[in-house]
Amino acid sequence: MKATTELSDNLQAVLVDLIELHIQGKQAHWNVVGTNFRDTHLQLDEIIDAARLLSDEVAERMRALHALPDGRSETVSATTTLPKFPEDQVDTAEVVSLITERLDAAAATARRVHDAVDEADPTSADILHKVIETLEQYAWMVSAESMKPRKRGAKTGL
Repeated sequence: MKATTELSDNLQAVLVDLIELHIQGKQAHWNVVGTNFRDTHLQLDEIIDAARLLSDEVAERMRALHALPDGRSETVSATTTLPKFPEDQVDTAEVVSLITERLDAAAATARRVHDAVDEADPTSADILHKVIETLEQYAWMVSAESMKPRKRGAKTGL
């Protein structure tokens, strides 16, 4: 099978967000400071590794479909949906918020193109399922760092 232009463009959109997530994750990893530094630093390593592996899987699927993945820095910076990451040191609490936002953005891109990808190539959609599942799980795990437990309600039993 050869990818249509639409399929190639949709996979490319996911690819650049994953590459940018990897790069921004490294920026956060190198410049995070504050309370729970070590845990945040190590969790960023996990996210970085996952983004790198997922981007490779998407790019290799594109090649299997005779599409040309473009991971050049100028392409990634010009086409990613992820917002720019701060250039200075960033407190751990802010990193939690920033990385959660970026995980959500990358997952949203995969969700946005999913149905069109599934219609064109269900095998590629299976890869997007993995991307979405992984990114959303990390978003939950990272964001839990700043969450407060709900108070149990007297009437609801919660």
